[in-house]
Amino acid sequence: MRLGGRVAAAIEVLADIEDNRRPASVALADWGKTHRFAGSGDRAAIGNIVYDALRRRASLAFRMDEDGPVALALGVLAFSWAMSTEKIAEAFTDDKFAPAVPLAQLEAAGARDLTFADPHIEADVPPWCGDLLAEGFGEEWVEEAKAFAERPPLDLRVNTLAASRDKVLKALSKSGAKPTTIARHGVRIKAPRREGRLPNVQAEPAFQKGWFEVQDEGSQIVADLVFAQPGEQVFDFCAGAGGKTLALAAAMENKGQVHAFDADKQRLAPIFDRLRRAGTRNVQVHAADDDLAPLEGRFDRVVVDAPCSGSGTWRRHPDAKWRLTQQQLEQRCAEQAAILDDAVRFVRPGGYLCYITCSVFAEENEAQIYAFGDRHPGWSLLSAGEVWQDLYGFNKPQPWSADLNCITLTPRSTGTDGFFFAVMQRETG
Repeated sequence: MRLGGRVAAAIEVLADIEDNRRPASVALADWGKTHRFAGSGDRAAIGNIVYDALRRRASLAFRMDEDGPVALALGVLAFSWAMSTEKIAEAFTDDKFAPAVPLAQLEAAGARDLTFADPHIEADVPPWCGDLLAEGFGEEWVEEAKAFAERPPLDLRVNTLAASRDKVLKALSKSGAKPTTIARHGVRIKAPRREGRLPNVQAEPAFQKGWFEVQDEGSQIVADLVFAQPGEQVFDFCAGAGGKTLALAAAMENKGQVHAFDADKQRLAPIFDRLRRAGTRNVQVHAADDDLAPLEGRFDRVVVDAPCSGSGTWRRHPDAKWRLTQQQLEQRCAEQAAILDDAVRFVRPGGYLCYITCSVFAEENEAQIYAFGDRHPGWSLLSAGEVWQDLYGFNKPQPWSADLNCITLTPRSTGTDGFFFAVMQRETG
């Protein structure tokens, strides 16, 4: 397919997403199933246009003075891909599948300055999210939000039970893999430009051997901040597909035990194959309907990676930011409080409760921690910032933190997805 046909396909997918309120990944997958002639390169390019349009939907619509699928897709070429009107028209010439190019609209869009747009448009977020971001980032909230409109890299975590970072870097050298800036065992492949695509690293022999896992650098960092030690008892209370469980097991050198639990058995299902491939021997998985009472009061560290708005993952799932509602956020906050209240029973006296979200909203983060302290006397909030400094020093990018107690990672501050981390210790008395 030529560029014009790829743009036409992206317009079709964007219309499907908008009309049927479907996740972008599902709409793209269904388009691929009904258009078998499209090769992997075509599907990657179409996906790039769709995701770039969703990442900057508000600012593209402002520039194009229209928010329909055609305007958004062409806006991607003009503003995200920096193609001139002439280059777009030239690329579409003699392509019977290409959409018509509204030359006058594109030229007018180029003269429309975002300086005069409302802040949420420049930030490319729903209007109601602006106040939430300002609560956490103050006057810098627009710049922080804009970083979520950039394409994310592909990050990998080296499984130190099976390989070294140098070994993985050598195996993936043709993919342009480099060490991550902060995470000690991370590898990064930078995001491609325009129609480029990331390599399928899961097809590599090194992946099949268990040498690495796909995991954002921010996720690796917060797993590191748990500071799990060999020989300890650790409970991953919201384990999901097991990314942090695997990281904790490796940090503990297969010594001690990691117990993995998730209330959603479907989310937990992938963990079994991942554990086998990684060669972990110190992980026990608990089904959603298991009796957890025998585990109460046993753990040195309990990790709550709570369900959240997912605002920290907007680079990777930009459609989610336009579907999020205030009601959904309130529901997540209620779930987070309930999970924290449930998790306390598993922490031994003197043990630690680590709270993680992939959100950058203070309502889901600091507010939850301080409300927890009000509900549960006998707990102390420790300095996650000091743990950061012990692990990573002062010369690397630093997370957001008002007091070095709670910390927030963002694409702009740390070059990662958005994550929040706090740790509390139970009194021994």
